[in-house]
Amino acid sequence: MSDDLVFYTHPMSRGRIVRWMLEEVGAPYRTEILGYGASMKAPAYRAINPMGKVPALCHGGTVVTECPAILAYLADAFPQAGLAPAPDHRDRGPYYRWLFFCAGPLEAAVTNGVLKVSLPDDPRVQGMVGYGSLETALDTLEGAVSGVEFVAGDRFSAADLYVASHLGWGMQFGTIPKRTAFEAYAGRHLAREAAVRARAIDDERLAEAQRAS
Repeated sequence: MSDDLVFYTHPMSRGRIVRWMLEEVGAPYRTEILGYGASMKAPAYRAINPMGKVPALCHGGTVVTECPAILAYLADAFPQAGLAPAPDHRDRGPYYRWLFFCAGPLEAAVTNGVLKVSLPDDPRVQGMVGYGSLETALDTLEGAVSGVEFVAGDRFSAADLYVASHLGWGMQFGTIPKRTAFEAYAGRHLAREAAVRARAIDDERLAEAQRAS
């Protein structure tokens, strides 16, 4: 049965986000670890993801790539896990909003910040890039997570998983500043049993790879 759900990843990649989601879902899955370089660029894997990057998920005959798409797919494919509001529920809007806010404006802003891409102080340019400025993106997210436990309704969802993952990773490596609201929100969700279990799995896989090298 586990062969029906196959997860392609590397233990030090965005695949850690999907690992957490799979542990929340609770369905059996098989992991294929790919190394950076040859195995990710090999024709066999490029047939799954032409970008030659991880993560990717195969579920029966369905292939899904890109973290937010994988999270949204798994939440809908395994509704018993309760990781997404019902399609007709009012919380579906904020669920999509913050899931894709992190995938779009936030990630673009943080990446450009790391690369030290400076934008002209011109409203037309800031409108063109979508996120406006890194501060605008961070302030917007801070407003969303301040004083709330969840970003979409009254229960944990894939949107919380994705937002907390971005915040946790960014604060750990210094690409997102440690703000009180970010630490409080991310800390709660990163302490979930499935999150702790997922990190332990990937940390062990990473240690195995290092011992083998």
